[in-house]
Amino acid sequence: MTHRRTRRFKGFTLIEVMVALAIVAVTLGAGMKAAGALSDNAQRILEVTSAQWCAENELTELKLTKFFQVPTEIEFSCEQFGVSYQGKLISRRTPNPNFLRADAQIFNEDGRPVLTLSTVLGR
Repeated sequence: MTHRRTRRFKGFTLIEVMVALAIVAVTLGAGMKAAGALSDNAQRILEVTSAQWCAENELTELKLTKFFQVPTEIEFSCEQFGVSYQGKLISRRTPNPNFLRADAQIFNEDGRPVLTLSTVLGR
């Protein structure tokens, strides 16, 4: 009777370890890309929110002073959270002479447009 000895190795082969490392590397790379996108989006939300506050402040001032001149282009600046924004307030006629359209355009420090907010003003 022949007695066979079989060796049973416990553990992983080199190929199995390499495949597992490749999967972990791809997963970590995707996670880093997602984290970077989240950071960029948070910065963009802060910039747009700050610009919106600037635009809303200017349009509210127009409503409170009952400004009604057409056509008008007024440049202004605003600072929110330590960041300076440049803006342009443009008023235009509407089909109804009792109303005026006002647009507040906000630009960042580089001159890139961030936001345009519009409203209608009555006499």
